[in-house]
Amino acid sequence: MSSTSAQRPGSSAWWANRPPAPIARRRGRPPLDVDHIVTVALRLVDDVGVQTFSLRMLAEALESGTATLYRHFASKDELMVHVVDRVLGEVEVCELDGIATWQEAITSVAEALYATLRRHPHVLPLLVAQVPVGPNGLTHRERVLRLLLGHGFPVDLAARAFTAVGHYVIGFAVQQLGTASAGPDAPQLLAFYRGLDPVAYPATISAAEGLTTVPFEEEFRFGLALLVVGLN
Repeated sequence: MSSTSAQRPGSSAWWANRPPAPIARRRGRPPLDVDHIVTVALRLVDDVGVQTFSLRMLAEALESGTATLYRHFASKDELMVHVVDRVLGEVEVCELDGIATWQEAITSVAEALYATLRRHPHVLPLLVAQVPVGPNGLTHRERVLRLLLGHGFPVDLAARAFTAVGHYVIGFAVQQLGTASAGPDAPQLLAFYRGLDPVAYPATISAAEGLTTVPFEEEFRFGLALLVVGLN
């Protein structure tokens, strides 16, 4: 493993070797609670996006200084790692032990993750940049793997099922942000499809309504159901 990879915030090596939280010095501004810093950072990212967000902006929102932030986080990238983990900590799933089947349980987990990502769409670029292995990410992964293993999945299949469902949910959420399907531009897209050359694109024209008018939530659940059925 290269030193660059080991030093990259959010990588498995970074989490494994991260130093203990720094002790705030008594000089200068009073220390800030790390949990509060991450909470405000997430709120700002939700408002302005990752690219616009800056530590200076965060310091102003906290009525503090950037030097105070650097006592806790070495860089913006390092702070964003904690923001991603905070989002994963928001995934609310009902008690899985009370659900009758693994199909219902995995569907519940996927829908809860999707709902969380829809609340924080600006975090998606951070989430797809690397495998989330922070405390909340690990807890989520452990919970789902235990669920699958407890229902008799072989270890290899449980791992692949977890990855496949996670990739589907995140990928769908990412695509949803940039597609016109079932969104504000759906009528224009529908008209475009219907105006295509009927000789070259007869199938697309016949499916035009289904391609553009199905709500995102319905499309998500349909695709998720196909994936879960395929795991049987």
